[in-house]
Amino acid sequence: MKARSRFLALSLATLFTGLFSTPVLAQRDFSAVQIEATHVAGSVWMLVGSGGNIGVSSGSDGVLMVDDQFAPLADKIRDALREVGQSEEAAEPQFLLNTHFHGDHTGGNVEFGDASTIVAHTNVRTRLVAGGSPDVALPVVTFDDAVSIHFNGEEIRAFHIPHGHTDGDALIYFTGSNVLHMGDDFFAGRFPFVDIDSGGSVEGLANGLSDVLDNVPADIRIIPGHGPLSSVDDLRTYHRMITETIAMVRGKIDAGMSSEQVQGEGVAEEWADWGAGFISTERWLDTVHRSLSGAAGGEDVEHGHGHGHGHH
Repeated sequence: MKARSRFLALSLATLFTGLFSTPVLAQRDFSAVQIEATHVAGSVWMLVGSGGNIGVSSGSDGVLMVDDQFAPLADKIRDALREVGQSEEAAEPQFLLNTHFHGDHTGGNVEFGDASTIVAHTNVRTRLVAGGSPDVALPVVTFDDAVSIHFNGEEIRAFHIPHGHTDGDALIYFTGSNVLHMGDDFFAGRFPFVDIDSGGSVEGLANGLSDVLDNVPADIRIIPGHGPLSSVDDLRTYHRMITETIAMVRGKIDAGMSSEQVQGEGVAEEWADWGAGFISTERWLDTVHRSLSGAAGGEDVEHGHGHGHGHH
C-alpha cells in the first residue's frame, strides 16, 4: 500500500510540475492574460493574472516575490514588477518564495531561477525534483518549520502548515506591512482544492487555519492563493465553512453513507454558491469524504488543477 501511495504521489507530482512544460502549455493561450497589480499595505503588492495570486515586497532592497504562476507569463510579470518597483532591476526578484509545488504557483521558477534565490519548504523541492523540474527551477534554500528573510525593512517570515493543501505548504507573513500570503490554504469565497494524494488533508487544513486565526492581528490583510484580497473575517468564514462541512460529512460517514450519497445531499444553503469556482460542490464533498475515510487516488488532476482555477 505504501508503495502504491508513493507511486501516486510521484505521478501526481509529475502531472502538476509538468503544467509548465511544452506539451501542456501548448494547449493554453496566455496572450490575453493581463497582470493586475494592487497595493496591499506597506511594501507589499498583489499581482493577479492566471494561476495563484502573487505577493511582492518592493522597496529599497529590491524585490521579493511569492509564487510566479506560469512560465509563459514571466515577461508580463516582469513588466508588473518594474511598475511596482519603479526600476528596470525590479524585473528580476532577489528572492522567490514558493508557497507549495503546484505548477500554477511554481511554473515561472524556470524563468526566474537564474536571478532569484528560490526558497520553499523541503517537500516542495522533493516534489519538484520528482516531477522532473530542471535545476534552475528548484529551491536552493529549504526549511522544515520556518525561515525568515530580512528585506525591505521588515522580517518576512515563512512558516509551514502541516498537511493542509499539500504536505509542503508555507504561509508568508510580512511582519512590518501586516500582510499574510496564504497560498492555496485559502481559496477566498469558494471551495478549496485539497491535494490528498500530495499529503494534504481537510482536517490538517482546518487545524492550520485555526492556528492562523488564533495568532494573526485582527487588521491584517490576507492574500489568498485564489480569489480577491481578503480580511480576517473572510478567513474566519472560510474556516467555518470547512469545519462545518467536515462535521456534516463525518456524521454521514458514521451513518454509513457513501461519497455519492453525501454528494447527492449537497451542502447547507449558506455554502450553495461556493461551488461555482474551480472546485464544484460535489467535488468538495468527495474530497472531504475521501480525506476523512483515508481514501487515496481518483482525483481528476489533469482536468482540474492548473487548467481551471487559475483565472479570477
